[in-house]
Amino acid sequence: MSNSGFTVLDPTDESTPQTISPAARLPSLEGKTVGLLDISKARGDVFLDRVEARLHEMNIATVRYRKPTFAKPAPVDLRHEIAERCDAVIEALAD
Repeated sequence: MSNSGFTVLDPTDESTPQTISPAARLPSLEGKTVGLLDISKARGDVFLDRVEARLHEMNIATVRYRKPTFAKPAPVDLRHEIAERCDAVIEALAD
Protein backbone atom coordinates (compact mmCIF):
# COMPACT_ATOMS: atom_id res chain seq x y z
CA MET A 1 0.00 0.00 0.00
CA SER A 2 1.38 3.42 -0.89
CA ASN A 3 0.19 6.64 0.66
CA SER A 4 1.88 10.01 1.06
CA GLY A 5 5.26 8.73 -0.03
CA PHE A 6 5.53 5.63 2.13
CA THR A 7 4.82 1.95 1.61
CA VAL A 8 3.32 -0.40 4.19
CA LEU A 9 3.77 -4.13 3.62
CA ASP A 10 1.30 -6.62 5.08
CA PRO A 11 3.31 -9.60 6.36
CA THR A 12 0.22 -11.81 6.60
CA ASP A 13 -0.22 -12.42 2.87
CA GLU A 14 2.32 -11.49 0.24
CA SER A 15 0.68 -13.40 -2.60
CA THR A 16 -2.08 -10.87 -3.35
CA PRO A 17 -1.16 -7.25 -2.62
CA GLN A 18 -4.15 -5.08 -1.76
CA THR A 19 -4.51 -1.34 -1.97
CA ILE A 20 -6.18 0.04 1.13
CA SER A 21 -6.35 3.51 2.54
CA PRO A 22 -5.62 4.29 6.17
CA ALA A 23 -8.54 5.35 8.31
CA ALA A 24 -9.22 9.07 8.40
CA ARG A 25 -7.58 10.83 11.32
CA LEU A 26 -9.79 12.46 13.92
CA PRO A 27 -9.43 16.24 13.92
CA SER A 28 -9.23 16.13 17.74
CA LEU A 29 -9.44 13.66 20.61
CA GLU A 30 -11.52 16.08 22.67
CA GLY A 31 -14.64 14.27 23.88
CA LYS A 32 -13.45 10.99 22.34
CA THR A 33 -12.60 7.62 23.88
CA VAL A 34 -9.25 6.06 23.00
CA GLY A 35 -8.83 2.30 23.22
CA LEU A 36 -5.42 1.10 24.35
CA LEU A 37 -4.74 -2.39 23.00
CA ASP A 38 -1.96 -4.47 24.53
CA ILE A 39 -1.12 -7.30 22.11
CA SER A 40 0.44 -9.34 24.96
CA LYS A 41 4.08 -8.80 24.06
CA ALA A 42 6.62 -8.02 26.74
CA ARG A 43 6.51 -4.44 28.07
CA GLY A 44 3.60 -3.36 25.89
CA ASP A 45 1.75 -2.59 29.12
CA VAL A 46 4.58 -0.27 30.20
CA PHE A 47 4.26 1.70 26.97
CA LEU A 48 0.48 1.90 27.29
CA ASP A 49 0.73 3.00 30.95
CA ARG A 50 2.75 6.02 29.80
CA VAL A 51 0.42 6.77 26.88
CA GLU A 52 -2.61 6.48 29.16
CA ALA A 53 -1.10 8.86 31.72
CA ARG A 54 -0.46 11.47 29.01
CA LEU A 55 -3.98 11.10 27.60
CA HIS A 56 -5.47 11.51 31.08
CA GLU A 57 -3.40 14.70 31.54
CA MET A 58 -5.28 15.99 28.47
CA ASN A 59 -8.64 14.82 29.91
CA ILE A 60 -9.06 12.16 27.22
CA ALA A 61 -10.99 9.02 28.22
CA THR A 62 -9.28 5.67 27.73
CA VAL A 63 -10.31 2.02 27.83
CA ARG A 64 -7.72 -0.77 28.17
CA TYR A 65 -7.82 -4.03 26.22
CA ARG A 66 -5.48 -7.01 25.97
CA LYS A 67 -5.25 -9.71 23.33
CA PRO A 68 -5.03 -13.26 24.70
CA THR A 69 -1.86 -13.87 22.65
CA PHE A 70 0.32 -11.85 20.29
CA ALA A 71 0.59 -14.85 17.96
CA LYS A 72 -2.96 -14.57 16.62
CA PRO A 73 -5.27 -11.75 15.54
CA ALA A 74 -7.54 -10.30 18.22
CA PRO A 75 -10.72 -12.33 18.67
CA VAL A 76 -13.76 -11.06 16.77
CA ASP A 77 -15.66 -10.21 19.96
CA LEU A 78 -12.75 -8.10 21.22
CA ARG A 79 -12.47 -6.25 17.91
CA HIS A 80 -16.21 -5.64 17.95
CA GLU A 81 -16.14 -4.27 21.50
CA ILE A 82 -13.28 -1.92 20.64
CA ALA A 83 -15.07 -0.70 17.52
CA GLU A 84 -18.28 -0.08 19.47
CA ARG A 85 -16.71 1.69 22.46
CA CYS A 86 -13.75 3.59 21.03
CA ASP A 87 -13.25 6.44 18.60
CA ALA A 88 -9.54 5.69 18.15
CA VAL A 89 -7.12 2.92 19.10
CA ILE A 90 -3.46 2.87 20.09
CA GLU A 91 -1.88 -0.57 19.84
CA ALA A 92 1.27 -1.50 21.78
CA LEU A 93 3.82 -3.40 19.72
CA ALA A 94 6.67 -3.16 22.23
CA ASP A 95 9.05 -5.97 23.15
